[in-house]
Amino acid sequence: MADAYSPKLSRRAVIALISVLASNFSMDDAEAQSAAEFYKARRMTLITAASPGGGYDQYARLLAVHMPRHIPGEPSIVVQNMVGAEGLRAANYIANVAPQDGSVIGGLSRNAGLVKIYDFDKSAVQYEPQQFQWLGSPQQEIGLVIINAKTGVKSAADLKGREIALSSTASNSPTSIYSRMLNATFGTRLKSVEGYQGSQAALLAVERHEVDGHISGGSSAAFRGRIAPWLASGTASVVLQMGMKRDAAFPAVPTILELLEKREDKGLFEIGFVEQVMGRPFMVAPKVPADRVAVLRAAFDATMKDKEFLAHAAREKVEIDPVDGATINALIDRAYGAPPDVIARLRSLTR
Repeated sequence: MADAYSPKLSRRAVIALISVLASNFSMDDAEAQSAAEFYKARRMTLITAASPGGGYDQYARLLAVHMPRHIPGEPSIVVQNMVGAEGLRAANYIANVAPQDGSVIGGLSRNAGLVKIYDFDKSAVQYEPQQFQWLGSPQQEIGLVIINAKTGVKSAADLKGREIALSSTASNSPTSIYSRMLNATFGTRLKSVEGYQGSQAALLAVERHEVDGHISGGSSAAFRGRIAPWLASGTASVVLQMGMKRDAAFPAVPTILELLEKREDKGLFEIGFVEQVMGRPFMVAPKVPADRVAVLRAAFDATMKDKEFLAHAAREKVEIDPVDGATINALIDRAYGAPPDVIARLRSLTR
């Protein structure tokens, strides 16, 4: 006679239990693999938040060509574009849907790191920037304020005292954020015209005189190529730079940090410019095993020094000024660790 307290499992329950156990064994086997074993002949995916043809996409495709040589097992890397919500769609997917085994790399928008500091709709941000494991960025960026010559604006001081319409992609894009910050600290009257699909469309709006100008979050080769004829002909000019330092291509144009007088105002931009240092950031999901993160970070760093990679970048006129992943994680931690009153003021200025 069977023990009255012995549980009886249905056939469906037994099958479910076997499936769970098999899954656990599979995960244990995967985690037990060395990096070389895991990556050997593997097809990796690099998900970029950018549309094809732009600066972010260009860096992603360069990395996909050259980084595999520096990963044990030499896997292939296939680029997948996942555009939407100023980069949030890709970031959310990598954090919550994509495999977290080191087979998926993300190439995110630089504003993905500080999005929760700016306190945008938190229901749309389904990840914690500090938990991402950043691999690095091939370029540290400096934003440019570009104004059509027909406005009569020739310097940063000329931005004050009159309304200037600027093309922008979305309210959480650098163009819109920097405009609101400049209005509150520098006395400008910048108006963001949002809804343009990417930087090239935003620049086309300047060319067509739909707007007076544009503030860029960075300046890719494609971006510089687009504005070069304007600058050469004098139909537009760069009147202000948004970053920690001056771009070498515009040595006579000041940064906003040089023009602001109040220390508290400068402090706000120093937090915001963490994005500029992040440049074109690449990362992996929070739960990727530490040994694989170490392998991918080392591979990224090695790629940044690779002669073939640098030669390829030079041919495409892509600038390389890398920052490593550990530095990006530290910068983000520092930004989120700022005093509450500083973050509160930043939020009040950028919403």
